[in-house]
Amino acid sequence: MFKTTEDSRIQISELMKPSYANFGGKIHGGYILSLMDNVAFACASKHSRSYCVTASVNKVNFLNPIEVGELVTMKASVNYVGNSSMVVGIRVESENIRTGETKHCNSSYFIMVAVDEEGNKVSVPGLTLTNKLAAKRFIKSIIRQESDTKRSMDLENLYKNLDLHLEKLKDYKVQIDFK
Repeated sequence: MFKTTEDSRIQISELMKPSYANFGGKIHGGYILSLMDNVAFACASKHSRSYCVTASVNKVNFLNPIEVGELVTMKASVNYVGNSSMVVGIRVESENIRTGETKHCNSSYFIMVAVDEEGNKVSVPGLTLTNKLAAKRFIKSIIRQESDTKRSMDLENLYKNLDLHLEKLKDYKVQIDFK
């Protein structure tokens, strides 16, 4: 079975209340991450027709602050599928409801895994790519996955060449005092 990205695409909007603000008066990033996790769950569950869990979140950059009183809209779609995993791309935008001005606040990729009632992984439907944008997103997910795997291997090998890396630290603001 295959589904298109449009089959699982969802969008939610929520007005930002003062209770969501941090000490600086902006909407707390943790609150936004919680909303993003909920949207990723809904999108992945809609695609897989299964309960889904968050396996990881790939890099979140907060590009613009969100103000109290703004309308936040989150758009999510399944960009990639594996056997039981899915990459859900999420775009967060905020809108000043008085002026209509919108801004891109962040984008992120949530890796979700479909599971059964016992927590065992289950297979998910494949993805039908219906346009070049969907194909680009699928390919970018593969490249990101390959890059993450290489990075993990590089970090695992760090101890094998630790002395080489320690030499590089002379260019940084760090003091080495092994005892």
